[in-house]
Amino acid sequence: MAACASLIPCVTHDDDASRQFALDHCNAMFKKLSAQERVRWSLENLPGQHVVSSSFGAQAAVSLHLLSQQQPNIPVVLIDTGYLFAETYRFIDQLTEKLDLNVQVFRADVSPHWQEARYGERWNMGPEALEEYNQQVKVEPMKRALDELGVGTWFAGLRRSQAPSRQNTPFLEWSSERWKVHPIADWSDRDVHRYLTQNDLPYHPLWEHGYISIGDYHTTRSIHEVSEQDQLRFFGIKRECGIHDIR
Repeated sequence: MAACASLIPCVTHDDDASRQFALDHCNAMFKKLSAQERVRWSLENLPGQHVVSSSFGAQAAVSLHLLSQQQPNIPVVLIDTGYLFAETYRFIDQLTEKLDLNVQVFRADVSPHWQEARYGERWNMGPEALEEYNQQVKVEPMKRALDELGVGTWFAGLRRSQAPSRQNTPFLEWSSERWKVHPIADWSDRDVHRYLTQNDLPYHPLWEHGYISIGDYHTTRSIHEVSEQDQLRFFGIKRECGIHDIR
């Protein structure tokens, strides 16, 4: 990966051509590496501050373990909407203690109850209101986290097999004026299960109850409650909340 590493310092924020060349080259090289090697290379060659974002969802322990094993105390950015499942909050505490995580919590400027007093339950008021809700409680806090922490490289646990909207996820991309790395982009559910088992890591406690995509309790459904997988989040209106669409 030496050739790939030499390209990174040459990329400036406004140099689209050289940045795309570096991305194409590095993504081709990443195909040949393990997830651990992708993390190691990125930590050594991509600019800091390094952070990993996590919703502490069903299989969150994989990315958190991968990153914290190689860079202890790496900031873990958590966007707390105030509407996470009680099991999610307990899972956050469990993994924080088990992996000694440096969790950095960001929230909307307005509390959940105040939002409801102003706007009502926007997740039940159609696509436009749902989009406004996601922007205020998820996207804006994530943008603020990236800015306040001075993030140069953002790690995330997106996988291509999770949903059609993620099937083209690259290992490395340019997102919101910084590098973004998806070390397990090519992993299958079997790969995830193997890693969790080998490293004595837990699934989210709601996993065994049929929750395979876990976000806010008011817009998350188990596989036992829906007829199609697209309906697991946001009533089938959309799949992504917008955090990973930040550009």
